[in-house]
Amino acid sequence: MSHSPSLIPEIVASAEEFIALRHRIHRHPEIGFEEVATSKLVADSLRSWGYEVTTGIGGTGVVGQLKLGNSNKRLGIRADMDALPIKENTGLPYASEIDGKMHACGHDGHTATLLAAAKYLAQTRKFDGTLNLIFQPAEEGLGGAARMIKEGLFELFPCDAVFSLHNAPSLPIGQFALRAGAMAASSDSVTITLQGKGGHGAMPHFTQDPIVAAASIVMGLQTIVSRNIDAAETAVVTVGALQAGTAPNVIPDSAKLLLTIRALAVPVQTLIEERLRKLVKHQAESFNVSAEIEYKHISRVVVNTPDETAFARKVLTEMVGVNHVIPMPTGLLGSEDFSWMLEQVPGCYVLIGNGVGKHGGCMIHNPGYDFNDEALVYGASYWGHLAQAFLTA
Repeated sequence: MSHSPSLIPEIVASAEEFIALRHRIHRHPEIGFEEVATSKLVADSLRSWGYEVTTGIGGTGVVGQLKLGNSNKRLGIRADMDALPIKENTGLPYASEIDGKMHACGHDGHTATLLAAAKYLAQTRKFDGTLNLIFQPAEEGLGGAARMIKEGLFELFPCDAVFSLHNAPSLPIGQFALRAGAMAASSDSVTITLQGKGGHGAMPHFTQDPIVAAASIVMGLQTIVSRNIDAAETAVVTVGALQAGTAPNVIPDSAKLLLTIRALAVPVQTLIEERLRKLVKHQAESFNVSAEIEYKHISRVVVNTPDETAFARKVLTEMVGVNHVIPMPTGLLGSEDFSWMLEQVPGCYVLIGNGVGKHGGCMIHNPGYDFNDEALVYGASYWGHLAQAFLTA
């Protein structure tokens, strides 16, 4: 493992301990709101280093707090803990031991990275203020951040700013990407159920065909971005599934469409919902079928605030050098429910390189993905430097 001169020596020295911890979490993945063993591991570790630990916020969420000195400054750093319902296919010696579940997004790495920084910060005690380490459950579309906030996260643990990171496959180890403003897209999940009247395919005039309505709606939805959204804005409306019927000669009673919607600005997110509801309602009526729309706001746009982004960039530049801190590429529409926290508190979300090629380049949410252990010391050193720079006397 090669190391930059500005990586924190104590964190580099403890790397194997936290890589082993990461492998332990990887072997026992837990999906959203089921992170019981992971939460216990986090809470026990934090307590052993002297943190005041609160469990059960947001179900399986954990917050470790450490107060030093007399400063009124308050910093939040967040890591996500949940795995995904995916069957692992890595062949690694520490591969998932739970069939059908795996850490396919690297949250095991995010958790271990923050724990490595937590131990260093508690043992060196080189800051002045309040450090709140937030270990969040259920990031993967189940609303863990929103639930923690609803259950009083920032009332119980006020923060002047909150920061988070995510690994980025195909970004080299030791590199970071960030930008002020929209850093990640909003994500909405939509289910449209069309109810018609089924019948024989040879006598369609006796039916109210939901498949024809669904086909028309799929095509109509494509006009929302092309004809309602400013061409300078970025947005996607994707129909990922059309479920209807089981036989070639039978028109079914109902059809279902499953969609994901992404945008890089909240007004665009809002406009898409308005247009979708109207378009679906009137298209369905024109085919004499009814439409029920279930619209779930999974995450908002991740908006990095200017001052906190400049601060994060300064910390990273001092750590890895200006050439290794790159602008976030435009047009990437991944989403992240850290957005809910950034709507409450200023902050910054950054991407950390997970490596290129065979080891580190595999995309997230893939059965062959694994968090790259080489990234751990970079992420933990970033958290160590950031906390000490933010919480200065």
